[in-house]
Amino acid sequence: MVDVGESRSRGGLSNRAALVAVIVAFAVGVIGSLALRPAAGRNEAGEGPSRAKQVTWKLPVAFGTQLPALGDNALYLAERVAATSDGSLLLEVFEPGAVVPPFSIVEAVKEGKVSAGYTWLGYDQGTIPASVLFGAVPFGMEPWEYTAWWYYGGGRVLGEEVYGELGVRPIYCGVIGPESAGWFRDEIESLDDIRGLKIRFAGLGGMVMQSLGASVTMLPGGEIFQALEKGAIDATEFSMPAIDERLGFNRVVSFNYFPGWHQPFTAFHLVVNRDDYETLVPAQQAVLETSCSAAVVNSLAKGEALQGAVLAGFEEKGVHTRSLPLDVLRELEKTSEQIISQQRDEDDLFRRVHDSQRSFMEQYARWKRLGFLPRDF
Repeated sequence: MVDVGESRSRGGLSNRAALVAVIVAFAVGVIGSLALRPAAGRNEAGEGPSRAKQVTWKLPVAFGTQLPALGDNALYLAERVAATSDGSLLLEVFEPGAVVPPFSIVEAVKEGKVSAGYTWLGYDQGTIPASVLFGAVPFGMEPWEYTAWWYYGGGRVLGEEVYGELGVRPIYCGVIGPESAGWFRDEIESLDDIRGLKIRFAGLGGMVMQSLGASVTMLPGGEIFQALEKGAIDATEFSMPAIDERLGFNRVVSFNYFPGWHQPFTAFHLVVNRDDYETLVPAQQAVLETSCSAAVVNSLAKGEALQGAVLAGFEEKGVHTRSLPLDVLRELEKTSEQIISQQRDEDDLFRRVHDSQRSFMEQYARWKRLGFLPRDF
């Protein structure tokens, strides 16, 4: 009889040796397969998905960050972007004029001087007539209505078309409710009280005031108080009461008029250089879009929350809140329609954007009338 040990040595590997060989072969195969493909959850650079290459952009803003809802929304945006991207995308906020003039942000982004900016698109009205429709429209949509139009009524597509020609991507990034109709030294009882006024005014509303005989000038928010104080202007519009008070208008003039016929909504956008946007990984692009959506909600909520308390304190500060006479509002509406009609005739893009807004408003009007309680209920 042949010895078992001798049989194993003659016939090949023992059972134990065979098992070891199988395990080693399996391990080599696994290691080899891992060497031939990227590790799961890592990008080509060997970085985890949450650790994309860090990008830091300067973010010039059109409004001082001390201004609630209007200016500090850019700080909220920067905080959201940093947190949501896990620090892979950072926006470094710069106050108006620190990097580029507040009215030149889109131009700076277009030229690649900065990668992004936070602004009111109406400041581009001189070179892009249609731009003002994305910022504010006299007797136009309310904030939530504009938001619905931008996201679901074709507004975003049109905005990207208008600014795409400049190599700029506009991202809807903030909105506040109606501004006041302005701050005046004297009461406004008729259109005669507007004629000859030296007033700071913006956008299509400024064109309306100009056509009614006012002398209109454009000034950044930080320069208005001094102009009022020195008498360079007699009156101004700028924003909501809580914001205007922060700028000190009530310390110079005492009549604050409502409603904000010229800006029922005021929208803000993050404008991004298209080439720089495309260098971001998809996750970072999504962070910008999502953070801006959050900033829209934040600015609207904060703006609405602050006004009641500020208005309640105006009387003891000597501020007289007034409503424009109905006949004055009707005349302002009539003149606004004339100005808009002129702009439609002169610029095809303006006409297309306005057609889209008007169509949306007409469709929305039935729901607006039936679905909500009357404001005087």
